[in-house]
Amino acid sequence: MHHLLILMGAYFLGAIPFGYMIVRLTQGGDIRQVGSGNIGATNVFRSASKMGGVATLLLDAAKGYLAVLLARKLLNDPTRSWEVAAAVLAIVGHIFTIFLKFKGGKGVAVGCGAYMAISPMAGLASILVFVVVMGISRYVSLGSIMATLAYPLSAYWFDEPKVVILGGGLGALLIIAKHHANIRRLFTGREHRLAASHKPS
Repeated sequence: MHHLLILMGAYFLGAIPFGYMIVRLTQGGDIRQVGSGNIGATNVFRSASKMGGVATLLLDAAKGYLAVLLARKLLNDPTRSWEVAAAVLAIVGHIFTIFLKFKGGKGVAVGCGAYMAISPMAGLASILVFVVVMGISRYVSLGSIMATLAYPLSAYWFDEPKVVILGGGLGALLIIAKHHANIRRLFTGREHRLAASHKPS
């Protein structure tokens, strides 16, 4: 029962829609009605305010990090399986948030925070991949997808346990699946670059 409560807590932490809340509180609008309609940091940054976007990014990452940290401290599992489960459920909570009729964000920031807590070296490697890919292409979506794919590979490179690698792979599948529209636009040349504002992402 204790383990189940921790996992439920991870889901509900992930489900907190910070992007939606920040825009609603600061501007009175609904971020789902502008830009791409996504509640994540990129759409808040482009369609609402830069400060709001940064705040959304940090808070979304923090909730993923906290979900893993709580599982680690409260369950003290040497196999790290519960930490990984908490990370995945935080991502699920963000993507399928109960607070917005199960229509949430794409899970990139929360996944970044969660997986940084599990394997800082693999997390930093993934962030580096994001920075390089996004810096060259100016596509946030492409950088996010490549960084997500890089995490389980980096975890393997840094000799993390199999459960960490598999958990990273599962998180990657969830996040990439949520980017299906971006992937289509990338292939058809219709994806908007970072410099553009008030556009779908």
